[in-house]
Formats: sequence, C-alpha cells, structure tokens
Amino acid sequence: MSRFNIHHITRYTYEAPVRDSANQVILFPIRDEYQETISQELQVSGEPQVEIYKDYYGNEVGSFSYAEPHTELVIDSRISVEVKSKSLPDDMIPAEQQWQRLDEARYMVPYIDFIKQEMFPSVDAVRSIDGIRDSRKTTPLQAAKNLNEYVYNHFTYNKGVTDVETTLEEVWQLKAGVCQDFAHMLLTLLRMINLPARYVSGYVCPNKNGMRGEGATHAWVEAYIPFYGWLGFDPTNNCLVNHLHVRLATGRSFGDVSPVKGTYKGTSRHVLEVGVTVSYENGDKTEEPMAVLIPQPTKSVPGDTSNSYRRHLEMMQQQQQ
Repeated sequence: MSRFNIHHITRYTYEAPVRDSANQVILFPIRDEYQETISQELQVSGEPQVEIYKDYYGNEVGSFSYAEPHTELVIDSRISVEVKSKSLPDDMIPAEQQWQRLDEARYMVPYIDFIKQEMFPSVDAVRSIDGIRDSRKTTPLQAAKNLNEYVYNHFTYNKGVTDVETTLEEVWQLKAGVCQDFAHMLLTLLRMINLPARYVSGYVCPNKNGMRGEGATHAWVEAYIPFYGWLGFDPTNNCLVNHLHVRLATGRSFGDVSPVKGTYKGTSRHVLEVGVTVSYENGDKTEEPMAVLIPQPTKSVPGDTSNSYRRHLEMMQQQQQ
C-alpha cells in the first residue's frame, strides 16, 4: 500500500477582467477497494459553492460559477490518498475461451461505450500492424501488453507538438505526443481487437524512478480482461498500472474526464499555468515548475453576426502530460 499527498494547482490569468465563468472540475480520486481518499481540500478563487455530483460513468464532478469580474482564476486541489496493490491476472484460461467471452461482451451495456471504434483516414493502415492482425494468436492480456509496448516503441514522447484538440489522425502521422495522445492511440488499438478499453485520468507517482508524467495530470488506459476485470496499461511508460498510479476518473476519451473545463465572458487572451507536486511517506517530494500554456485567442469570423458573448466563450482544458 502506498500513500501520496498530491497538490494540483491550475491558474488562469486574463489580460482584462472577465466574468460569468462557469466551470467543471474532475479532480476527485476514485473510491473503491484499491484506492481510498484520506482527505481532500479544494479551494477556488472567489470561494464559490462547488456542487458535486456523479456523471454517467460514476466519476465525481464538481461545478461552480464565478460571476464577478476577475483577472485570475485559481483552482487549488490538495489530496491525500492511499493506493493498494492489485493482484494481476494469472492468464491460465485458454485464449479461445477468453476471446469468446469478449465477443459476447461487445453487446453488453457495461462495455458498449468502450468498444466503439473512432474512424479516421489511416484506420486501415493501423489495422495492418502485426499486433492487430495477430492478436488472436495469443490471450487478450498478452495482446494488450503487445499493443501497449507497440505504442511505447513507435511513438516519441515529446511535449509541445500536440494539444487538447489534436486528432487521432494527426497523432498517427506525427508518431509523437504526450500521455494523452499515447492513451488515445492505445484505446484505438485495443478496440480494434474487440477489447473494451477506457481512458483513465489521474496522476503517476513514481518517486523519482524515471517514469514520464510527473508535474501534471497523467493518462493511461484500462482494458477489460475476461474472467478478471479492468486492468490498467500505461503506454507512456510501457507498464501495467498498480500502486504508483492514482485514478481520478474514467471515460470513453479525454473529453469525458478533462480535469478542468468551462466557459467565461470576456477577453479571449489568457495564460494557463498548471503544476502538480507529489510528496511521499518517506519524506521525498517531487515538484515540477508550473507548466505555462498560452492559448490562441478566439478569432472573429468576418461577417459573423453572432453576439459578442457567444464569440468570447472559450473552452478551458488541460492537456495531460
């Protein structure tokens, strides 16, 4: 069992006062037999009331509004969480029997959303890779491990070449990106072999052992393994997920679990800063400098007759690193 103290701060700074900010945050750790939240403190500029509810996928979501004019919005989350090790599948059941179970699962309500395949121009090229064509020559677990390794080996971890709006086609062509892109690519590969797969948002807490993803929210994938259940795969670090990952939410893709997003009325120019600090039971601490992202301003279209309020609504999202 591991215990982590995680400080996640998000700061939006606007070039001129904005108002009527309506926001959604998904910063509440999943609570189950493998993960327990010891404490959590969430502070928001203006001290608005944060309404918490559960979404369709069972994630805790907070929503709040900040109506008064402001030039800065800070969302400060501090959590203490315990993560228990999870026993891994023994993978002794015959492969044919496991694949048959997956063929049946594709029509079951709990898995339908996680088997739908996104279409994109290079889908046929992706289907031709060895890990897809040969998947049923082994067990679903081994096939998933192979595809996890494929993404790790064939895509370059490179910050700054993608953003929250980068498409799957662009990631495939670039063969580069960050954990958000790696996770979306692995989701696609797993669903191509009829393996239900869901996107996971959270934190990686490696205690300086060289794993990628510190200093921001992290992303990976959970695949449904027959006769076992959901198992996490981290293509950014080529590993199975266990007690070093803290889960915040699961969904079909990043769009379902974005840590922070919202709209506001006012100037389109703003600066986004994000920082995550993790401290450990042994006193060690990992602290990254605030990552600074400068979004492009909203562009007005010539001849656009929509009102100024509509033109200045802008989505705010944090790319997962």
